[in-house]
Amino acid sequence: MNKFDFKKYHIRAINASTEEEKLAINKELKSFYEQLPESEKKSFNEELQSFLIKEMANIKSVYDGATAPSEN
Repeated sequence: MNKFDFKKYHIRAINASTEEEKLAINKELKSFYEQLPESEKKSFNEELQSFLIKEMANIKSVYDGATAPSEN
């Protein structure tokens, strides 16, 4: 079970209206990480990697579907 809610940050960043807002969200996540006890940082990094891989796979799937040649 995932302990950290990366989707919350991801959705906020997607919906951010400015680059400054995106940077603030990234800074918030980084600050959260820095405040974690050392014993939790490994788990945080592993969950973040897993989340990013899944999101990239989703994006690739959508992209592949949008760029696939049509069968007309």
